[in-house]
Amino acid sequence: MTELDAEQVSNEDFNVEVSDDGAVVHATIDRPDKGNSMNENVMDGLKNSLEFADDSDARVYLLRGSDGKFCSGGDLSEMSRLINASPQEYREYLSSISEVMAAMRDADVLTVVAVEGYCLAGGMGVASASDILVAADDAEFGTPEKESGLFPMQVMAPILRTVNQKKGMYLMFTGDKVDAEEAEDIGLLSKTYPADDFESELSELVDTLVNSSPTMISMGKEAYYSHEDMSFDEQLDYLKEMFALLAMSDDTHDGMEARMMQQDPEWKLR
Repeated sequence: MTELDAEQVSNEDFNVEVSDDGAVVHATIDRPDKGNSMNENVMDGLKNSLEFADDSDARVYLLRGSDGKFCSGGDLSEMSRLINASPQEYREYLSSISEVMAAMRDADVLTVVAVEGYCLAGGMGVASASDILVAADDAEFGTPEKESGLFPMQVMAPILRTVNQKKGMYLMFTGDKVDAEEAEDIGLLSKTYPADDFESELSELVDTLVNSSPTMISMGKEAYYSHEDMSFDEQLDYLKEMFALLAMSDDTHDGMEARMMQQDPEWKLR
């Protein structure tokens, strides 16, 4: 997908733009009249834009929703058309969100989700699969699938790797919503910003993240997610090797030299 541009990975329900310096891919779920729910177009947009970001010079992938709200979850009207479908058809349809959540973590770029308004159901799953999740202080989060006789099966994986287990179980079985303050308290959010200052705070965060070695971002993410399920001794051995590889990289050499010269490093494009 290296030869595609942002316009080619956009569609009528999903918009993709690239910053002037190429360091940030801005992706937006654009179905405000449908609560920014995730239909086939949105899922295609998510998968294609993540692949596009990974194949580009970007360091940060920023996902938002249009019209001051993030995402209400899956498009139930689209899903209802699967009634009486075969098990294989269901599995193929439902595979998209799993692929997106895996891609959020596997991407070499830092994946950032910025939430305003509401972040519900499958939207909460995609958001919790990101590397960094921030929200305006008037945002709300929840998994209301039970209202439709469903359970947040797939999105449970990233949610329960993020929040306290008992709180996660409570939210999924009650369908209750929590505000941004409580979402941060239970570990779902990286940071909460005042709604009035959300744009400026988010811009400052992205600027901070972009000012990073692309090699450090890629290897740091790989190390972070790979070491999670290792024993302590295995973690130490693995992380020692990863640190050694990172220390030998051109980016690290350039960064250390710039620091000793009291200059800002000029990170090479990936």
